Amino acid sequence: MPVADHALYALAWFSFGIGHSLLAGATRHRGTLKRFGGAHRLMYNGVAALHLALVLGFGWWLLHLLPPFHLPQAVYWAQNVMIVMGAGIGLAALRGYRAGPFLGFSQLRGKGDDDEPLSVTGIHRLIRHPLYTASMLILWGLARSQFGVATAIWTTLYFIIGSRVEEARLTVRYGDAYRTYRRTTPAFIPSLGRNR
Repeated sequence: MPVADHALYALAWFSFGIGHSLLAGATRHRGTLKRFGGAHRLMYNGVAALHLALVLGFGWWLLHLLPPFHLPQAVYWAQNVMIVMGAGIGLAALRGYRAGPFLGFSQLRGKGDDDEPLSVTGIHRLIRHPLYTASMLILWGLARSQFGVATAIWTTLYFIIGSRVEEARLTVRYGDAYRTYRRTTPAFIPSLGRNR
């Protein structure tokens, strides 16, 4: 296993995590992206997408020549189930977001970041971070090579750490409503015995 290549890929993910978390708190009035005014959310999404593409491309360049794993057929089937589950959860999660604020078009039209109420409908009643759960299921389902496993590991760590940073901001924004939501709703894995 090329340890140096894996270390470089880990550093690339670290750069994404730091950059994404620092920019995530920016609004039209504060943070690194405030100079873009109402376009700050579009810029945030664009910078994040470009940075992520560079990190993944760098990891692929470092590790793509390594042979894929020869896994038992049952593991491949289990991974395929994970991919399908992840896609389903991801689609359910996206239905709970309004595209304008999520992508940044509402902010471009002058609507403030703080105008969005806390939404705990749909799949958000079961888990707080359904898009993270969906992404982890898909990435672990695709973990069939050293590149795939490394990507799944670093993404999972990023989601765990990044969700805590994100939730600190959400607690400041929504106060007791978010504290209650956080206390009663799991982060990534739904509680099967919970009736919500």
